Order: sequence, then structure tokens, then C-alpha cells
Amino acid sequence: MTPELLAKAKSYGFSDRQIANLTRQTEDAVRARRKELGLIPAFRLVDTCAAEFEAFTPYYYSSFDRGDDEVRPSERRKIMILGGGPNRIGQGIEFDYCCVHAAFALKEDDFETIMVNSNPETVSTDYDTSDRLYFEPLTLEDVLHIYEREKCSGAIAQFGGQTPLNLALGLQANGVNIIGTSPQSIEQAEDRELFSAMLHKLNIPQPPNGLATNETEALRESAKLGYPVLVRPSFVLGGRAMQIVYSDDELRRYMREAVQASPERPVLVDKFLEEATEVDVDCIADVGRYENPDDATIVVGGMLEHIEYAGVHSGDAAMVMPPHTLGESVMQTIREYTHAMARELKVTGLMNVQYAVKGETVYVIEVNPRASRTVPFVSKAIGHPLAKLAARVMAGKTLKELGFTEEVKPACWAIKESVFPFNKFHGQDILLSPEMRSTGEVMGLDDDLGIAFAKSQMAANSALPGGGKVFISVNDTDKAQVATLAKNFVELGFELVATSGTAKILKQAGLEVELLHKLAEGRPNALDLLKNGEIQLVVNTPAGQTPRADEIKIRTTAVYTRTPIMTTMSCAQAAVLGIRALKEHGYEVCTLQEHHA
Repeated sequence: MTPELLAKAKSYGFSDRQIANLTRQTEDAVRARRKELGLIPAFRLVDTCAAEFEAFTPYYYSSFDRGDDEVRPSERRKIMILGGGPNRIGQGIEFDYCCVHAAFALKEDDFETIMVNSNPETVSTDYDTSDRLYFEPLTLEDVLHIYEREKCSGAIAQFGGQTPLNLALGLQANGVNIIGTSPQSIEQAEDRELFSAMLHKLNIPQPPNGLATNETEALRESAKLGYPVLVRPSFVLGGRAMQIVYSDDELRRYMREAVQASPERPVLVDKFLEEATEVDVDCIADVGRYENPDDATIVVGGMLEHIEYAGVHSGDAAMVMPPHTLGESVMQTIREYTHAMARELKVTGLMNVQYAVKGETVYVIEVNPRASRTVPFVSKAIGHPLAKLAARVMAGKTLKELGFTEEVKPACWAIKESVFPFNKFHGQDILLSPEMRSTGEVMGLDDDLGIAFAKSQMAANSALPGGGKVFISVNDTDKAQVATLAKNFVELGFELVATSGTAKILKQAGLEVELLHKLAEGRPNALDLLKNGEIQLVVNTPAGQTPRADEIKIRTTAVYTRTPIMTTMSCAQAAVLGIRALKEHGYEVCTLQEHHA
């Protein structure tokens, strides 16, 4: 690489990393050579007011072509906020919310905010959010250019999701002051062996687990743990390629087709806890502000109980806040574990923990010492802006100074329900799994739990019906509960429709039920009634890990006909609760402000 060729490569848009790969060097070596030659980008300004009047929030972009640098000089204290880049399933607007709130909070504390993001669709790239916006990719090279050019006093990597978090160690190694929880603590939480060692030290249980770098090791670990197991690649976004596996054949298929395992990127193998209740916890802490961690303040911002069974990705699961089935002793254990881990990781800012509760035992599934996708929901439910508080803590304040030292009980029941794009994908099964699929979420609020759930269904899917026919088809493990569920629907004025297996159990319980043919047996069947608008609600729990073709057709037809469908018994029971509450009380609409008042 001659100086002329390097200059030409940079002007053509080649990154240091690409050049390093092509010339068999390290990225650091290319960067050092480039700086030695004085090859650094100039930043050009996009006038956000089209020269009609002075622009107070300019946009900047970098260029290696010759030209003047247009960055305006400033002597104020500056903090850089790293956004999440393009929105996609697994990392979206929730993280942008946190970045925006951080910018607002730091402005109030007289910092100049430097936003780095590459997504024109988000609020963090609006002209009035930050003091300066750099419209640049979230890469080590680009972030370092901006940090050095602006002479920032610190950078926040905790709010943009996994993308900036993956840069934290590299940025720190190149002299960037990552404020908040240290990159080393983040690594401790994400590295399976370090994380297990920490939990062992704190005497906190986690599901039995192992690591596999190839198919043979995966089979050995699964034999040791016993099926079912949850398998997933390390360092993934949105539960990508995460799966619950029930047999050796399924595991072999997963290892061959779904992932590329290696010593650097092992597959994580966890014992899957069937019929456990999953709980998400968001907390805020200022441990890094104190010499003695015991002097720090740690506050649980919100505790959300999943309505779906454990194993559904937290971004997809319907959740209720505060928990509605957990005992006080279990919730106290969750608080104690959360506090212990926040102290051990020296959390400064936000932390999210996912727990699985089986009986009275609380297991830790994973810990993320960063903002999570539930932070906006929790903040609205409790009436306190957690992301703003966390940004101010990272910038030097303590929670005592900010007056936030006690857990806040929500003013009412808050239900989070997810929104899915299934009606855009014909033939795609709607069953939820450990791999995230949702493209948005809604919030149902009410003093009555049933009404809150009903509101969430109105907003996300199809409103719960007040009567009509309910089609019920459940798997063998759910058949013990199905008669009680069906009786509840009959009491609410519904007529029951079922195929032979479920119908037999309902008739044995003394219930009247209309018998339908299975799809292969003839007509009329469930698809006919759905298309004719004769079924108002579907309860269909899957039979086994590999769905039957008939089940998929029924579930997808329910989506296309906008018929409410419940695919777990817990959701069906919540629907009963909601319909009963609507019939007994009706509902009112209140603003968030009215609830908090």
C-alpha cells in the first residue's frame, strides 16, 4: 500500500477493516499508517435549515475527498451518545427512545450532546434532539474519528442496544472514555464462563448449562443435561438462531444448518425449564459512583411477568406489571439477586435481568448491564424516565442527588403486548419461539387486570369478542386444563366448537360442543367456519415441537380473517379474564397522566 493508493482507497470509501483484510494486516496497523500520513476525514455540514436562517443543530458527514472541515468549534463539555443504527427485528425504536432521553437529560445538565447514528427514520436523528448529529455508520473507525475530532469527555454505549455495546472494548482500547458500566463488566455478563463464575460466587442458581464448539460436543452436553435444551449462538441479536430442541436428530439438524460453531463462537446449551414463569427486571444503579459498593443505591424500576410460557423471546412475550401470580417471597428473592449482581458488576446506569421461576426457585437466565427494550414501557408504567436518570448517573450524579431511591409501584396494571407482521407473510406459522419476530408493541393500562389485557388486545391484534363461537383444539399436555377453560367460556355465553379429540374431553365434562371435521376428514371444518365469520375466537395450542400442517393452516387463517387467537393456555385464561371484566364493567379510556395523577 503506497500512500497514494491508501489515499485513493479511503476516498473510494474503503474502511480500515476492509483494507486490512485485503492487505493481510490488522485494522490497528492500517489506522496507525493512515494517521502517520495525515489521512483523516473532513466533516462536511448539511444545513438543516436550507440557509433560510441559522441552523442550530447541524448534521455532519465524513469525507476523505479534499475540502475544508466544517465542524464548528466549541469549548463546552461534550458527551457522545452511540445510537443503534438501522432499526430491525431485535433492535429497534426502544433503544432510540433511550438515546433521545439521554440527549435531553444531558442537555439539562449543560453538556453538549453529540449523537452518532445512521438511521434517518428515528427520533435521535431529528434536528432538535441533540446539539450535533453525525450521520455515520456505527463502526470502530467512524466513531473514533468523531470522538477525536470533537474531543469528547466521554461516550455512552449503553443505550443503543447490542451494536454500540460490541464496540465498547475496542473504543476503550483506543482511548475512548466509556462512561457508565465498564466494558469489562459488560464482557463479564456476556461471556458464559465469566458469568457462571460470578453466579457461583454470589450463590445464585442458573439453569444447568454447557458450551459446544461442534456437533459432538453439543450431543454430549445435551445428554448430560437431558432434553429439552435451549441452544443458541453466543453474542446474538434478538434471539437469532435460538431454538428449543427435544431430540438428538433435531440437535444435529440445528448444528449443521442453523449455526457455525467454533472455539471463538461456541453454541450455548441450556437445560430448558418447561412450564416455568419468566420474569424481566429493569433496574438502575449508581455503584460506580462509590468506593464502597454497599453505599450505592440500586432501585428495581420494574418487574414484568411473562404471560406466555418460558422460552418465548422477551421481545415477543406479552407481559404484566406488576407480576400477578408470583408470591411476595419469590419477588423478594428476585430483588435480592438483582441487587447482588448490580453490585458485583459495578453497574452505573441501567441493567436488565431475565429470570425463570419454577415453584419457589428463581433461576437467572441472563443479565444485560445496559438499556433493554422494556425500558420505555417500564418508564411509562411507573411515571419516571429511567433512561434520563441513567444518563445523568453516568455523567456523574448519584441516585440520591436525583431523588430516585425507592422502587415505584405502578399506578395500575400495565400489560405489554407485541405486534407481529404475520398477515404480511402468507403461510408463516404464528407460533412464538426464542427467536424474536415482533415489529412493535402496545400498552394496556387499567385498574382491573382483565380490562388492561383486553385493551392490549384491542391495540395489538383483534379486540376480544363478547360472544359467539370459540374453536378449541389443544395438545395432550393441556387437555387436563381444557374443560375448566371451556366452562368459563360457556359461562360467558360462548358456544363451543372442537374436533374429535378435544370434543370428547369437553363432552365428558358435561359440556355441549359442536363437532367439526378435521381438515383431511371433510367439511364443514375449522377453515370453513373461520372464512365464513362463524368463529369469533380460536384457542389452539401446538402439538409437539414440529407443528402439524392442519394447525398451521388454522392459525394463519385466523390471522387473515382477523379472528383473535390464543396459542397458550395462559393467554386463553387471560382472554377469559378480559372478556369477563368487559362484560361486568365495560372500560374507560384514561391518559397516562391521569393514571399517574
